[in-house]
Amino acid sequence: MKFSESWLRSAVNPSISIEELVAQVTMAGLEVDAVESAAPEMSGVVVGEILSVEQHPDADKLRVCQVAGGGETAQVVCGAPNARAGIKVPFATVGAKLPGDFKIKKAKLRGVESFGMLCAQTELQLGDDDDGLWELPADASVGSDLIEYLELNDNIIEVDLTPNRGDCLSIRGLAREVGVLNKTAVLEQACAPVTASINDSISITLEAPEACARYVGRVVRNLDLRQPTPQWMQEKLRRSGVRSLGPAVDVTNYVLLELGQPMHAFDLSKIDGGIVVRMGRDEKVKLLDDSDVVIDTQTLVIADQSKALAMAGIMGGDESAVGDDTTDILFESAWFNPLAIAGKARNYGKHTDSSHRFERGVDSELQVAAIERATALMLEICGGEAGPVVIQESAEHLPAPATIKLRDAHLAQQLGVVIGSAEIDDILARLGLTFVSRDDEGSTWVAPSWRFDIAIEQDLVEEVARIYGYNNLPTSTPTMALELQAKPERQQDLSIFRQQLVASGYQEAVTYSFVDPELQKLVDPETDGIALQNPISADMSVMRTSLWSGLLSTAIYNLNRQQNRVRIFEAGQCFVPGENGELTQNMALAGLICGSRTPAGWTASKDKVDFFDIKGDLESVLALTGLAEQFSFSAAEHPALHPGQSAMLSRNGEQVGWIGQLHPKLQAQLDVSTPVYLFQVDVAKVSESRLPKFSEVSKFPAVRRDLAFLVDSQIASADLMSEARNAAGEHLVDLMLFDVYQSKDIDNKGKSLALGLTFQHASRTLTDEEINTAIDRVVKKLDNKFKAELRG
Repeated sequence: MKFSESWLRSAVNPSISIEELVAQVTMAGLEVDAVESAAPEMSGVVVGEILSVEQHPDADKLRVCQVAGGGETAQVVCGAPNARAGIKVPFATVGAKLPGDFKIKKAKLRGVESFGMLCAQTELQLGDDDDGLWELPADASVGSDLIEYLELNDNIIEVDLTPNRGDCLSIRGLAREVGVLNKTAVLEQACAPVTASINDSISITLEAPEACARYVGRVVRNLDLRQPTPQWMQEKLRRSGVRSLGPAVDVTNYVLLELGQPMHAFDLSKIDGGIVVRMGRDEKVKLLDDSDVVIDTQTLVIADQSKALAMAGIMGGDESAVGDDTTDILFESAWFNPLAIAGKARNYGKHTDSSHRFERGVDSELQVAAIERATALMLEICGGEAGPVVIQESAEHLPAPATIKLRDAHLAQQLGVVIGSAEIDDILARLGLTFVSRDDEGSTWVAPSWRFDIAIEQDLVEEVARIYGYNNLPTSTPTMALELQAKPERQQDLSIFRQQLVASGYQEAVTYSFVDPELQKLVDPETDGIALQNPISADMSVMRTSLWSGLLSTAIYNLNRQQNRVRIFEAGQCFVPGENGELTQNMALAGLICGSRTPAGWTASKDKVDFFDIKGDLESVLALTGLAEQFSFSAAEHPALHPGQSAMLSRNGEQVGWIGQLHPKLQAQLDVSTPVYLFQVDVAKVSESRLPKFSEVSKFPAVRRDLAFLVDSQIASADLMSEARNAAGEHLVDLMLFDVYQSKDIDNKGKSLALGLTFQHASRTLTDEEINTAIDRVVKKLDNKFKAELRG
């Protein structure tokens, strides 16, 4: 929320500087994001009055004006269409400096001298109106400095509020907070009742009282909405980031900022019968932003007897909008249940200042005061006559203030300091809580209507800590016994896997657990993701069942920005619905590569990565367990992977992950031009590792024998190596596949696999007979198992 320092100080004015105020508010939990001047740097701009206007002799669109305000009457050539005698406008005299370091000098336009410049709002960066000169109020003092006249020696403060502090989304709420922090009196804005001068009213029906428990309406007739909004109100709105749109809208926006109560004004002539607050009926409504929406049955609407007029708490409808020709209006001020509004604005893509406040909660006792304040302002600006205030409410659905007991001992234990009961009572009373009673244990309080976030004892503890000052709380070390969680030695830490992937050239990505349902359906079509009830956006509306969704989005983002070599990984939770509807969370580790095999450079190859690159990277991670022989890759099909380049990773026969190339159809749907390779493993199933065990390095020579076998092309090298390792015996210390040759005509077999077997004994030299015996066992075993022929 943005607000001006001067507006806040008009309600509460502690004797502290702006720097101290900002620090104080931030330490109280209302973080200040920015502080900036209310006006850009400028000088030499005064309030000028156009005394006379004549047509330029040589230009149809220029006028020669005589302007007072700069000391002596000055001649200024101006092209603004609204330049006319008698109006007061900003006048930049010769020598003035405008925003952007633009200096005003004496000039000659089409042969006529001009001594200064008459300004529009945009030229001074003090508004959005660039249709002509900025017309100032008639009572503006000619010759006065514009900065001083508009009181622009001010600061604009932007505060970032947490969702529980919706009560501070107004000047009144912020003033209360500053007043409490400084023990300073707060000037509450008077909202005196406006006496009804006419009897006109409108009926109100609450068909959904659980969503709208109070609705207040008031008819105001015979208004002149062509009257300009007062300059002081326009300035307060501008400094709060709100554009002036005419008296009716400006008044409701002003009350929203001043009191925190969203309001709306309807054109009374466009309302058919009375007001009905009900749920939507899948009806089409054109909103004030000219968009058409279909309001479903879960959305609250403000309607009349024949149609929906507005999305309750979000945005009004265009059909009942107030215009310059409107003379009769209906003011509305309501209390909506935050649960009825939460998420609706986002669902329709219509986040507004009103929905922002209603979602967080609005003071349930503010509606009548707000409508009285708006009525008084409207009558002051536009004249008119007000009818009686009509209130329709359902008391049983209005929030009841919480009654809470605060135990002194509990407070002292939580904060680590003993605060006197008198100081505690003073803090809570200044926060607006109502004292009920005090006993030996502590005190009992009733929360104010605007502090809907205070409900339990811990809330009071937090409030006392905030106002007492976090900096004033002592720092102490816990003395309680802490039971350390056992960590199995055989469990490999995930950080080790991360380090290995980083060492392999990967970068770690951290993506949202909420993903695009369409992308997830492509990646994991067999699992229905759990939908969020209140998603951040439509493309983040389901919980991920696979890390591939986030990695693919990240890769596409980088590829679209000329990052042609991508190597990323992520470790995070996946959320899979169980058989009985319960949620299962699994920690997964996934990686993605695409593009060049090596980084660009004069020694780099131009080869692209392939399946075996990512398989090797994954094998290097699995090797950290010391139990690499337990893992095996077997050809298998996955919906998101290429049918001919995908494999299932197993550990001792149990599935633990997948690896392969992204399916070509999926690659085309995602508009990715280069092949993408991915893997994902279940961290819990791959983390068990071999405990380190000491063994002496053998001093005796190792013997290597190389064997090449002709086998059928369908036989996997991993299966061949597994059988060879089992048959070789206990003295085999290394087994490697060092050559693969495949051809259709290779002795009618299909391919040749060459294995290197290394034998070594720890305490003696192996004999040829022992080695030959082991080799014979390997040859015989592979022949029996795979019909493998030993090549000569």
